[in-house]
Amino acid sequence: MCCYPTKVLLVVVGFLSAVAAAAHWDHAVDLDENYRLLWSLSQQDITFEVQARTSGYVGLGFSTDGTIYGADIIIGWVENGQVHFQDRHFKQNSNGEPHVDSSQDYVLLLGYENATHTVLRFRRKLDTCDTAQDVPITNDTIRIIYMYHNSEPRNGSQAMGTLPDPTEAFKDSVPIFLTQRVNQVPIELDSRTRTIELKNKDVPIPQTDDNLRWCTMFKLDQFVRKHHVIRYEPVIEARSNIPHLRHIVLYECQGSTPELEIMSREFGRSCMEAEKELLTCNSIVAAWSRGSEGFTYPLEAGYPLDSYQARFYMMETHYTGFQSNSVDLTPRVDNSGLRLYYTTTLRKHDAGVLSVGMQPNWRHIIPPGQDRVLSEGHCIEECTQRAFPRPGINIFAVMMQTNGMGRQIRFRQVRSREELTPIAHDGNVDANYQEYRRLHTPVKALPGDRLIAECTYDSTGRKQIALGGYSSRDETCLVLSLYYPRQKELTSCHSIPSLPTVLRAVGINELAAGTNPIRIASPAEIAGMTLEERLLTYDWRVNFNDFQYVVRKGAFKPLCWSARNTPIPGTDNVDAYAPNLTKIWRPMATCSFSGGASSAHGTMPGGGSSYSVNRFVTERDISLDRPPEDDDDRWNVIEGAARSKSIRSSAPSASLASGVTLAVAVSRLVLFVIFLNTVRLL
Repeated sequence: MCCYPTKVLLVVVGFLSAVAAAAHWDHAVDLDENYRLLWSLSQQDITFEVQARTSGYVGLGFSTDGTIYGADIIIGWVENGQVHFQDRHFKQNSNGEPHVDSSQDYVLLLGYENATHTVLRFRRKLDTCDTAQDVPITNDTIRIIYMYHNSEPRNGSQAMGTLPDPTEAFKDSVPIFLTQRVNQVPIELDSRTRTIELKNKDVPIPQTDDNLRWCTMFKLDQFVRKHHVIRYEPVIEARSNIPHLRHIVLYECQGSTPELEIMSREFGRSCMEAEKELLTCNSIVAAWSRGSEGFTYPLEAGYPLDSYQARFYMMETHYTGFQSNSVDLTPRVDNSGLRLYYTTTLRKHDAGVLSVGMQPNWRHIIPPGQDRVLSEGHCIEECTQRAFPRPGINIFAVMMQTNGMGRQIRFRQVRSREELTPIAHDGNVDANYQEYRRLHTPVKALPGDRLIAECTYDSTGRKQIALGGYSSRDETCLVLSLYYPRQKELTSCHSIPSLPTVLRAVGINELAAGTNPIRIASPAEIAGMTLEERLLTYDWRVNFNDFQYVVRKGAFKPLCWSARNTPIPGTDNVDAYAPNLTKIWRPMATCSFSGGASSAHGTMPGGGSSYSVNRFVTERDISLDRPPEDDDDRWNVIEGAARSKSIRSSAPSASLASGVTLAVAVSRLVLFVIFLNTVRLL
C-alpha cells in the first residue's frame, strides 16, 4: 500500500516522457519536392507524419506491388480548422478512388495546415489484422503510395465521387523498408569526424522515359593511413531531381589498373561503356535507393578507407527519365552523389562485405510460365571453416538482390544439419530497391556454418527462359552481408549447378564432343539438337517439377573466392549437395482468420465473422493537441504562417468529442497522487 503513490508517480513520469519523445523521429525521407514522410517505431506500432505542400487533401498508402489495386491508404485534409481523417482502401477493380474502411484502424494524433503545407501525424498497428482492407507492415519491402491535391472534399464528405481528381492526385509509388529500427539521424561532426562528398558532374537526366546507368570513378589516394567510414547518406542536388534518381551504389575496386586510372580522370560515362571496369569493382561499400536515408555503422565497426588497400571507387547512379505524360520537359542535369562520414578514431573492428548466392552464370536457369521458381546459392561448410575466425563473424546488415522476376529472398543459416532462424527474409523484394538493412542485433556465423541465399521468382509473364548473369536483362540471386571482424580469405561465396546436373534436369544424357555450337549426342530422340534449341523448346509446363527437383537436389560447384579473385585452396574441385537437414525452420503464423475479421478486434474462435470493428477514426491523443514547442526543426519542411493549433477530427460515423489539454491531464494525475498520499496519511 505504501508504494502505490510511487507507482502512480512513475506512470506520470512515463506519460511525460512519452509526450516529450513524440516529436523525435527515427526516419525521414523526401518522396518528392513537395512531400516529406517521417516515421518512428515502437514494439507493435508505427507513427507517421506527412508534410505535404498543399492546402488540399493528402494521402499515404501501402501496397504490395506498387499499384493502387488492393492498397491501404489514409486520406486527410483540414477545412476551416477542422481535421478530416479517414482510413480507406482501393478495391481490386478500383477506378482510382479509395473507399472508406468499415474498420478504422489508424489513430490521428495531430493535424493542421498553414499558408503552404498540410501536416498529418497518425499511428497504426504494424499488423492491424484487418486483412480485408489493410496491408500489414512487416520486415518485407513495402511500396509507399502517396497522393496530394490542391482541392479537398467539402463538408467532410466520405461519399464516393466526392474526392477531387484521385487519379491526378496520385503521384507515385516508392519501395521502402519501413521497419528499420535503427535511428539514422546524421552524425554530429567534430575534430576527428569528417566528410567527403562523391558527386556526379552535370549528368543529363534522360528526356524520355528511358533509364540511364551512369558510372563515375573516384581515386581516393589521400588516405595514407586507415580511416573508418561510420555513415553514408545521399547528397541530392535538387529536390526536384528526386523522382529521377532510382539508386546510387558505390563499389570498391580491386587493384590499380590503367583503365581505372583513365576513368578516374573523366567526369563519368554510361555504365554500358564501363563493363570491364565494373568486373573489378564488385564489392558494394554504400548503396542508396530512393526512399532510403543512408546507413549508420554500429559503434563497434567501421568500413576501412586505406589507400594501400584500395584506391579506386566506382559510383553507379541509376536515373529514370521523364514520364510520357509529364508536363515539365525542361532539360536538367544532376550533380547528386553520396556523403561519407569517416573518422581518424578507429573503431574496434574493420567491417567487411561477404557475397553469398548463385554465381551469375547461364547454368542458373529460370523456366518460363511459373509462379514459383526456387533457386539456392550455397556458401558451404568447407569455405566458412577455412575462412572464418574461430569466434566467428558478426553479420550486422544485409542487402538482398534479384532482378525483375524476384519475389522473395531468405538468407538461411545451417549449423550441424539444423536450420537456424533466417538471418534475413524479404517476402516482397523490389529489384530497384538496393540498400543495406541493419539487423536488430548482429547474427553470429561460425566456422563450419552453411549460408544459403534462397530466391523465389515469378516467371508467369515470360515465354522464354531467363539465365543468370551480370546485366539487368539477366537474373541474379545474391545476398551481400556486412560483418565484422573483416577477414581477407573469403569475399564471394557462391555456387552454381554442375554441368551434369543441368543436363540431367533438361533431359540430356550426353553432349557431342568438339561441336560448335554445342550439340546433343543422346538420348537419340533429341540427338543433333543444339543445347540452346533444347533450352528454348523444352516443355517447361510438363517438366517443371522434375527440373526443379534435380537442380535443387543435384550436385553443384562451390565457388569460394578471395578479394583477389582466387579460389580458396581445397574448395575449387569439390562437388557439393544440399544439406540433409534434421531440423527445419518454419515461420510462425501471424494474424490468420477468415472473413476479414481480426483477433485484435474480437474475432470469434474458429475464424467467425462476429467481431467489433473500430468505428471511429481516432482515439484522441490529448498529449498532442498542438505541435510541441521542442519539435526538432531539422525534420520540418514547413514554412509560411504559424502552425494551426486545431486538432478536431471528423470520423466517418461521428465527430469526436473534444479532449482535455495536456496541462489539464497532467494536473489531474498530479492531484490524484496528492489525494492518494492524503488518504494514506489519514
